[in-house]
Amino acid sequence: MFPLRDHNPTEIVPIFTVLIAGVTLAVWWLLQGAGLSQEVLFTSVCTLGVVPADVTGAVVSGRDAVCDVRSVGAASLLSSMFLHGSWGHLIGNLWFLWVFGNNIEDSMGHLRFLGFYLLTGLAAAAAQIVMTPSSTVPMVGASGAISGIMGAYLILYPGIRIDTWIGFWVIQVPAWLMLGYWMLLQVTGVLGPAAVGGGVAYGAHLGGFVAGLLLIPIFRNRKLVSAKQRGIVLPRSELDHGGWW
Repeated sequence: MFPLRDHNPTEIVPIFTVLIAGVTLAVWWLLQGAGLSQEVLFTSVCTLGVVPADVTGAVVSGRDAVCDVRSVGAASLLSSMFLHGSWGHLIGNLWFLWVFGNNIEDSMGHLRFLGFYLLTGLAAAAAQIVMTPSSTVPMVGASGAISGIMGAYLILYPGIRIDTWIGFWVIQVPAWLMLGYWMLLQVTGVLGPAAVGGGVAYGAHLGGFVAGLLLIPIFRNRKLVSAKQRGIVLPRSELDHGGWW
């Protein structure tokens, strides 16, 4: 199940959704060499990605280390959100960010959305570290923070119809079904053998999703959400004021 678009129009311009996507693209091109050089890509992932063992200070033997350089430690909790491992990884995350992020920014206001994005991303990285504290495998990607956005979307707009690509067909399904299916995959991944040492950070996805569920009551702008859920278009003056905070 791959979401193509939702039927949930926005009222404010999603400035930070676009800005986050732009910064992520810039990092991919300027710091990661757009994946054209494996050496540049590998170095960026090792130094700026989250390596749980480097954050926790776990002692590992040299032969167990994936990277030959240490990461920036705790600072990687933030930097890793803007790094990716491949074009497919990057495009998939940016697509999910756009489909769900613009509506969440629309429901919070710009600055709240930025804070929410960063906090859920940090929570996602922390969850992965707790799950694999001595791992030397670097973790990168925006998917933890985007998982938080998806958790928020599930709370605010469970009944919104989403055009979803399944096999050879495109059908409309409610958001709760699309997001519930996605969450089930993450739970299955966490409990499965690929949870440790695999190529997907299921713990980070699940941690970000749960953080989004818990934080959305605090970060949502009640006036914007109430108007949106009732199909009311607020005056531009109120949108501009509520839109930033």
